[in-house]
Amino acid sequence: MIPKEVYEETLLSFLAPIRPFLDDPKVSEIMINGPNQIYIEKSGRLTLTEARFPSLEALNSALRNIAQFVGKMVDEDHPILEARLPDGSRIEAIIPPAAPDGPDVAIRRFFKETLTVKRLVDFGSVTPDCATVLECLVALKQNVVVAGGTGSGKTSLLNALGSFIPDGERIVIIEDSREVQLQREHVVQLEARPGDAKGKGKVAIRDLFRATLRMRPDRIVVGEIRGGEALDLVQAMTSGHGGCLTTVHATYPHDTLTRLETMALMSDVELPLSALRIQLASAINIIVQTSRLADGSRKITHVSEVRGYDPNQGFKIVDLYLRKFQGRDEQGNLISTLEPTGEMPLCTETVHSYGMQFPASFYEAARVRAEMGGGEAWSQHQEGGHH
Repeated sequence: MIPKEVYEETLLSFLAPIRPFLDDPKVSEIMINGPNQIYIEKSGRLTLTEARFPSLEALNSALRNIAQFVGKMVDEDHPILEARLPDGSRIEAIIPPAAPDGPDVAIRRFFKETLTVKRLVDFGSVTPDCATVLECLVALKQNVVVAGGTGSGKTSLLNALGSFIPDGERIVIIEDSREVQLQREHVVQLEARPGDAKGKGKVAIRDLFRATLRMRPDRIVVGEIRGGEALDLVQAMTSGHGGCLTTVHATYPHDTLTRLETMALMSDVELPLSALRIQLASAINIIVQTSRLADGSRKITHVSEVRGYDPNQGFKIVDLYLRKFQGRDEQGNLISTLEPTGEMPLCTETVHSYGMQFPASFYEAARVRAEMGGGEAWSQHQEGGHH
């Protein structure tokens, strides 16, 4: 047996042209379009680098070694490779014939340092008050979906929200490839795996999910929902498994529910659409929308509450926080603020009964909204709050 360290070092030697980027903590993504074109993403901006692979064969050879490292194959019959580097960075490679000008490779960097809520506040991704509201909602076992586009920071935000889970709870994490790092003491990490060339040995997220329900989880965290497991999660959420966290690719809160609906329909369970929608609306409590803005920064743009489904009007979604934009500064960066809308979540009385409080600014926004005739939210939830 070759010692693990030697094997890892040998593997990295094949990646010598991009090694400086793998060692640079500011680089979040490396994109290789054939041997002669390598881009990196730094602080949300793409840059073409001078780096090159010596030849097409050198790049192919690096990919074959990466595939071997994770026990997979990459060749004409298996042109798509999903793998991980020794440091945990995620790699997606597509080779000819599927990528005629390829190989095309994207490496999403894995950072050992978890992005904390404090760091997100420092970056301006979220305000301290909004973070406090999210902390109350997570602690209260609301089911939260983090939604956003590719590279919008969904997993980082999921990690940060996970820090709000009270200690002493048993958390089971299910993922395709290991990215979620919750800084909690009682965590069980499960990872799906694809089958071999004959389809043997496949363990799908759905299989892990069903097994998880029998492992006495206090919380279930699914790294990302991509298919039929959406229905399993929704049914778990509606049958008493509160406090679930997951991420979904979607651009707006309403799209999140539509996407979950589409993915739930991919499952093998025949369910009338109206019944599915009612289940979805009762399962998902909060949608936290994250976005990568035009200046490359990653920000929370909405914190929205799902308030049921009406056959005539569709899903009822109400924004609790909304990001407002005020143009650009002299450096070209977007100026924006994340503000409470004055809507109070349905669980407000429960929050108070647990001895918790939302920030004063949250109650103040609700008071202003009520004065302007913007809704009964404040009058209904006034008891126990800041008057």
